[in-house]
Amino acid sequence: MIAILAFLAVIALLALWWISRQGLMAKPWLETDSVATLAGPGDPKLPAAQIGLGIFMAVVGALFALLVSAYVLRAQLGDWRGFPLPGIVWANTLPLLAASLALEWARAGARRGDMARAQAGVIGGAGAAAVFIAGQLWAWSILVSNGYAITSGPAGSFFYLMTAAHGVHVIGGIVALARPITKIRRRDEIAAIRLSIDLAATYWLFMLLVWVVLLLVLSGWAAAFLALCGQIIAGSGVR
Repeated sequence: MIAILAFLAVIALLALWWISRQGLMAKPWLETDSVATLAGPGDPKLPAAQIGLGIFMAVVGALFALLVSAYVLRAQLGDWRGFPLPGIVWANTLPLLAASLALEWARAGARRGDMARAQAGVIGGAGAAAVFIAGQLWAWSILVSNGYAITSGPAGSFFYLMTAAHGVHVIGGIVALARPITKIRRRDEIAAIRLSIDLAATYWLFMLLVWVVLLLVLSGWAAAFLALCGQIIAGSGVR
């Protein structure tokens, strides 16, 4: 259960960080700006798209929290047989990191009005994400060739289920990147382009963090770390 709480804590910290960036923690009654600078009733400070993304990430975070919960509980049974992860699973973190960095680069370009840089960043992010998907398929093929198919045991079933769930959301993110590219090529308003790229960059950072947590759980590093923390706490006499 500690692993579940740790995962939820990561998601909660991400949500708080996102909220702080969007200004939801602001106290308008303490603002000293003039009335002319304040948004009117028909001009909300936070776009509906950002609220929608926040809700969507909360739902996705809850989904993966449930998967991690089921994984931890199932791993406690006697018939659980783990297996070593192929090296490509670890190396595959790099293209996902590259996708997130490319979107951050695109976001910085959009804020400066450099649409060429913004478009290049979005396209680069989509390409890096596609490499990640290819790496996942390669990892699956290696596991199958080593005798770890989806039906080889509960550990294998959970690995395929959790990585497939993450992969589906990555593919959805790749498809969604067509939206900011289309906006740039149509020469839409800069504000609309910035918002679209900002949403994409936030989503890809979320996908990267979810992948890191899943990787730590599936590799057993998270359980080992939490067990070590438990031993330290027990040894110190903390109740």
